[in-house]
Amino acid sequence: MKKLGILLVMLISMTAFSQNKNARATMEVDGVCNMCKERIEKACIKTKGVKSAVWNVSTHELSLIYDERKTDLKTIENNIAAVGHDTKNVVATDEAYNSVHDCCKYRDETVVDDHKEN
Repeated sequence: MKKLGILLVMLISMTAFSQNKNARATMEVDGVCNMCKERIEKACIKTKGVKSAVWNVSTHELSLIYDERKTDLKTIENNIAAVGHDTKNVVATDEAYNSVHDCCKYRDETVVDDHKEN
């Protein structure tokens, strides 16, 4: 009976601390166009454990499905910043930002305004 109790406690604790293999999250990512969309989604998908990444050009919302056992949101955000796009928690370096195409310079108000007209 004592072994059964220990086994039950172990099973419950494993379930409580297990990580989700299909975690869902959304975050805001700066960008302005379909080239940005492709770059952001590609950076996410290349992250081990990310199963789905869809970025909305209009709302700047990135929807993710990922395996928490293989990655976390901080890693995903760092990979997005590495290709030149800012998130709420991680800002792309100037070098990474300057590597994006001129039409993707979301920090430039003129570029942002040009995309609003289209």
